[in-house]
Amino acid sequence: MEEETKTEINNEEEIVDPVKLVKKVRKSRKLRRGRRKQSALRKTFRFLMTVFVIFMLIYISKMPQWYLPKNAYSTASNNIIKIHNNKIVKNYRILAFLKAHKVPDVPIYMMKTADIEQDIKKLKPIKDVYIRRYAFPARLVIIVKERNPVISIAMNEKDPIVGAFAEDGVLIGHEFMPLSPDIKTVKVIAKYGGEDSYTKWNLAKINEIQKISTAVKSATKEPIEYIDMRNPNNIFVKVKTTKIRLGKIDGSIYDRIERIPSILPQIKIVKSNVDYLDVSWEKVNYLKLK
Repeated sequence: MEEETKTEINNEEEIVDPVKLVKKVRKSRKLRRGRRKQSALRKTFRFLMTVFVIFMLIYISKMPQWYLPKNAYSTASNNIIKIHNNKIVKNYRILAFLKAHKVPDVPIYMMKTADIEQDIKKLKPIKDVYIRRYAFPARLVIIVKERNPVISIAMNEKDPIVGAFAEDGVLIGHEFMPLSPDIKTVKVIAKYGGEDSYTKWNLAKINEIQKISTAVKSATKEPIEYIDMRNPNNIFVKVKTTKIRLGKIDGSIYDRIERIPSILPQIKIVKSNVDYLDVSWEKVNYLKLK
C-alpha cells in the first residue's frame, strides 16, 4: 500500500509542468488586460457620444428655424402666419390683434398662444379660435370658428346690409359687412334707434323672426326676399309673388300664415294689380290693389 501511494504522488508531481503553468498564467493576465482595455474604450466611446449628442441638441435647439421671425405678425401673405375658416373676419383684423403681442424670443414649441387666442375671440363674429404651432420653419396656423349669421339687417329695401345676427343672438356689426355670398341669411328691414331699434333685439327675438320666415316659406313655397319689421305692429314679408302683410306678432300669427296658400294662386292671376296680400285680420283675407 505504501508503495502504491508513493507511486500516485509521483504521478501527480509529474503532471504539473511549470512552463505550461507560467504560459497559462500569462495568457490569463493578457486576457484580463485586453478586457480592461475594451471596457475603457467602450466607456470613452460612450462619453464622447454623450458629449456629441448634447452638443447636437444644443446646436439644433439654437437653429433659427425654431423661432418666429421678428416681422412674423406684420402680414399674412407669407407662409409664417396662415388663417383658416374666416369668411366674415378679414385677415387684417386678426393680424391687428397679433401685432399687439411681441414676437416671442423662445422656440416655437415653448410659445404660449392662450393670450393671443383670447384676444382674437374678442372679435364678435369669432366664436372660438385655436392656434397650431409648427417648426422647421417656425410658423403658426390660426384656425377660427365663426358664428353662423342667420339674419341680416338693412334700413330699407335697397340699402346695403348694415349688420347681422348670429344664431346665438350676437349682433355682428357693420364693420364686418358685407357678408360672403356663401352665407345665406334672412334679410330684415329694421329701425335703428328708439324702443324698436334692432340693436335691442335678443335671442328670443331672433328665433321668432326665423320661425316666421320658415313658416311663410313653407306656406308659399317661395324664398323670402325680406321681412319688413320697421313697424312691429305692421309686419310685411316679401316673397317672389307678392308682399304679405302679417300684422303684429301675437298668438294667432301662425294661424294667419296658414291661410296664405288658399289665396296665393289668385294673386298670380292678377299679379300686376296687387300691392300686397293682407292676412293681418282674424279670419279675413283680402288683396290690396295698387
